[in-house]
Amino acid sequence: MIDLYTFTTPNGRKVSIMLEELALPYNVHSIDISKNDQFTPEFIAINPNSKIPAIIDQETGITVFESGAILLYLAEKSGKFLPTATAEKYAVIQWLMLQMGSVGPMFGQLNHFRRFAPEQIPYAIDRYEKETLRLYGVLDRQLADQEYVCGEYSIADIAIYPWVAIYEFQGLTLDAHPHLQRWVNTMAARPAVQKGMKV
Repeated sequence: MIDLYTFTTPNGRKVSIMLEELALPYNVHSIDISKNDQFTPEFIAINPNSKIPAIIDQETGITVFESGAILLYLAEKSGKFLPTATAEKYAVIQWLMLQMGSVGPMFGQLNHFRRFAPEQIPYAIDRYEKETLRLYGVLDRQLADQEYVCGEYSIADIAIYPWVAIYEFQGLTLDAHPHLQRWVNTMAARPAVQKGMKV
């Protein structure tokens, strides 16, 4: 059994999608970041950085925080969605790291400055929108000749999808990125993705 500490954010949904894809049993513990639940002593004991998601694997006693680390842990635990051959494995890991280092931070900042900042700062919105659209282009080119980000379905897709799926919420369109739009539709049709996005 996996204890999942999460909230309704793209980073949280990555892990719930992965757990649904693996059909692993899990208990959801909602950490309401709008109420600062992440700063309670109980949660800080699980993740000293006070960020969701985090998991505790009751089978092994292992606690893992950071969504990318959780995806790697679950992929290695299950033997699924991460290739074993070196070249293919690191192709997936590099796209996972691109999500962690670029897609998540840039899309997240656009979301903050466009939707939640106490004042509208045009420079910040323009900066993060341009970078988000640039990353849409990177993903669109990667998907031009293959169904999924690294060919076969992997944790790279699971990590990236929840961030791209919010494009309308961010006031953007995928019209100029047909391969990315096709991939979004493919991902959205997966039953485990549908279930994971509702957690």
